[in-house]
Amino acid sequence: MTTDQGRVRRWLAAPSPVQPEAVTADADRRALRWEIVLVLAVTFGTSGVRAALRLLESATTPTKLNKQTTTLNAEKSSLAWLDPLFQLISSGVLLAWGGLAVFLLLRHVPVWLAGISPLRPSRRDVLPGAGLAALIGLPGLVFYVVAVQLNLSKQVMASGLDSSVGDVLLLVINAWANGFAEEIIVVAWLVSRLRQLQVPWVWVFVASSVLRGSYHLYQGYSAGLGNIVMGLVFVFFFWRTGKVWPLVIAHGLIDTVAFVGYQLLGGVPGL
Repeated sequence: MTTDQGRVRRWLAAPSPVQPEAVTADADRRALRWEIVLVLAVTFGTSGVRAALRLLESATTPTKLNKQTTTLNAEKSSLAWLDPLFQLISSGVLLAWGGLAVFLLLRHVPVWLAGISPLRPSRRDVLPGAGLAALIGLPGLVFYVVAVQLNLSKQVMASGLDSSVGDVLLLVINAWANGFAEEIIVVAWLVSRLRQLQVPWVWVFVASSVLRGSYHLYQGYSAGLGNIVMGLVFVFFFWRTGKVWPLVIAHGLIDTVAFVGYQLLGGVPGL
């Protein structure tokens, strides 16, 4: 065994705040397995399959990948007064996904008892959240620009909305809805449920990060890889601290800067 392999094994064997009591009753284990299947089927699992098919579709067209574009926050109606309602519904669905995961963690085969819960936010979550946003966001931007040049990514348009105050506010709401839904489901809920089923930490890391990468594949190969790396970092943070809110804050800040910054710059594909 190499030194690096030994270090990784020691890390994974070290105590973690994320140690929900293992479920031993057969009925509860079956219930958790079905919960995982159903929640992923209606949330990011299906999104991952759809994104992979979109990438396959894009890769089989004559146009090079870096000559194609994808819009993250596209208009949903040609009627100016109706589009904001559709945008708010989309953000509401994301919030409902995250809320469902919170409800299940607390009510269905509960994970944390006696008021000890990483689902409880704190002002002390803001600083580590901002630090994680900088750690992921800045290198991520460079990685994206290089990936476009190497034909590994589409040109991502962060917004197809106007630059009005109302539309910018909609972008901010969607950014934080994304952060809430993804980090609650992909990290807090999925990691906790897999640990309750006594899945080894190494496979927990793999499952969460690959899931995160899968539903970004519609943007290109590099988006999948980059989000797998982001997923590994975020699960590592959750494993070491037991806290999910810094991840929500980091994700919300990253998406806010991307969405609103794109608008303020007037929309620059490839940047």
